Amino acid sequence: MLLTTAALALAVPPPAAGAAAPAPTTAAPTVEEQRLDRDVPREILRRSGFDQVAPGFVRALNGAGSYRAAERTVERQGARLWQRAVDRAQGRGPARGDLSRDDDRPLYWARLAMSRELRQWQPEFGLSEAARARLLGALERTSRGQDSMTFPGKDGKGTKAGKDARTGKGAAAGKGVKRIVVTGFDPFTLDRDIRISNPSGATALALDGTVVETARGPARIEAAVFPVRWQDFADGTVERALRKPLAQADLFTTVSQGRVGRIDVERFNGAWRGGFGDNQNVSETGLVPVRDPASQPQWTATSLPYPAIVTADTGRFPVYDNTSVTEIPAGSTTAVVRPDGPTPGSAARAGGGGDYLSNEIAYRATLLRDRLGLDVPGGHVHTPVLQFGAGNTNPATGTVTDPEFVRNRLDIIAQLRSIITVAADAS
Repeated sequence: MLLTTAALALAVPPPAAGAAAPAPTTAAPTVEEQRLDRDVPREILRRSGFDQVAPGFVRALNGAGSYRAAERTVERQGARLWQRAVDRAQGRGPARGDLSRDDDRPLYWARLAMSRELRQWQPEFGLSEAARARLLGALERTSRGQDSMTFPGKDGKGTKAGKDARTGKGAAAGKGVKRIVVTGFDPFTLDRDIRISNPSGATALALDGTVVETARGPARIEAAVFPVRWQDFADGTVERALRKPLAQADLFTTVSQGRVGRIDVERFNGAWRGGFGDNQNVSETGLVPVRDPASQPQWTATSLPYPAIVTADTGRFPVYDNTSVTEIPAGSTTAVVRPDGPTPGSAARAGGGGDYLSNEIAYRATLLRDRLGLDVPGGHVHTPVLQFGAGNTNPATGTVTDPEFVRNRLDIIAQLRSIITVAADAS
């Protein structure tokens, strides 16, 4: 588990006067970071103005004369990147570059550019492998919005200002305002098409810190984005990020990209990893690893108001209550598909949302809800696959964006905002 800032300061004291600094170390770029050298990421960064993020990060790092200063720099620069991406998505600040503001990809590639620089950084004071890993962890949390999902207390203090999602005007935060947690994901399957965007991540950027008006009054949304990496989930990134926000929330929904042409509210989530390669090209198959596995259920269920969601007119894509799962029935060794949910005593092999990290974040979030004893509506929503326009489907010859691609993403974001509002109305 990652340490708090205070604990890190205690764990990594500055070298004593006259003491030898740790031997300099660097870390090899990851599989994700190596993709930065390809033409498409460079174009996305250039056409969004985010190509200047990593050079600015390096300048700031080089001004840090101690580990504590480096830690503050990483946290500040990571949070600045997240806020810059949110501001861009929500129309604040100058429109640098010609990529549409709703694009989630500049955040993804800029973060990787920063992490690659941090792996190679060699400060004069020396940096051990463990200390570098802690800095990388801080960069991940802050640049994903994971440590800024804060809601006002009963006195209305201690939170960032909210804006109405439709008007952009400031909205009160505090007493009487519902609290909604939304999560999205990085782009994935990048070796299949490196141009890919993830509408769930774009939705998180578009909604973070906004306020939607429901029939029961205003509701404030706090959002974050998660990596598509098995190891991060095994290390507890979901539980660390969501424990406090879920305890404060009136509603939560994890979101990911799912099937072509439809939206699914996933009724059941399974405790099984199916092995599909992640963004590091790592494959994992087996039971979802959690703390206290002795009490781990094979299945968790949504508590979102799915009847209201699927019947509401929320947008152009049809919305389904998906109850299908894959299980090994009790007493059997053969996996079967159950269209109406799991049977008693069965072993999970796929939830409604499959057996990848989208199913796993839903499983972990709803398991956390149950283990904390929270009576709060929550579950998972799968967006449609974000598709490029006709004539732009070949990644070898296609462009990084097109009008239909942008329209599809904007429509998905708008429909997710509507679904979340319906869910808040019905809860």
